[in-house]
Amino acid sequence: MGNESVLDQLIHIERDEIAKYCAGMSVNGTIAQTASVTLNKGQTLWASNGGLLSFTDGVAWQLKVPGGAGKALGRMISGEGAALTYVTSRRDGSQVVLSANQPGRLATWDLSRGPITCTSGAFVAALGDVDISVTTAKSMGGMMFGGAGLFLQKLSGTGIAVVHGAGDFIEHQLGDGERLLVSTGNLAIFSSECGYGVRSVAGCRNMFFGGEGLFMTEITGPGWVMLQSLKKLPVPSKRGRG
Repeated sequence: MGNESVLDQLIHIERDEIAKYCAGMSVNGTIAQTASVTLNKGQTLWASNGGLLSFTDGVAWQLKVPGGAGKALGRMISGEGAALTYVTSRRDGSQVVLSANQPGRLATWDLSRGPITCTSGAFVAALGDVDISVTTAKSMGGMMFGGAGLFLQKLSGTGIAVVHGAGDFIEHQLGDGERLLVSTGNLAIFSSECGYGVRSVAGCRNMFFGGEGLFMTEITGPGWVMLQSLKKLPVPSKRGRG
């Protein structure tokens, strides 16, 4: 898979890797995709609150705080909520269906390839020993005006992350020091070695009549960036479903 692009790696379901954490997974649908995960007895996953669409008998879930209280506040103000939905299978062959509640695509990322940073609404689920933490923008401007939120979610560790992009994914590869300007709300995921900030829009006419506001998100390489062709809808209420 050495010649595959990052987008290929996201879309491709790495069944050998996924088999370490669940009995099977498929991504279904076209306009608003869902992920169907089959779990054997004792297997677990973390899901974004509100992302649990349905489950069969034998599945139990509860709200838990991954990483303890020290990480709860950051996740809460990143738009995710202090607690996530923790799913456990009590028998073989249980099925869980996950949804981002947004039009767009679901994809998987094997974290052995490296940690990723997600904007609000991009994280859907995680299988394995995944650390779900919060990171801040590397500049004050990015924190205040970047459009992706004051805090971003960083996924690292060992396991599989399920992520969402509104509309279609668009990949960019950035060299060392290379910069990419992104319209507010169209940033989805990027490799965690990238820098994140903002740049003001040049010219008063552009600022007030360009439709993009006063600032655009600026990503600095090296690393890869995955954009989403649609801006995210307002994040729905973060409640687990039962």
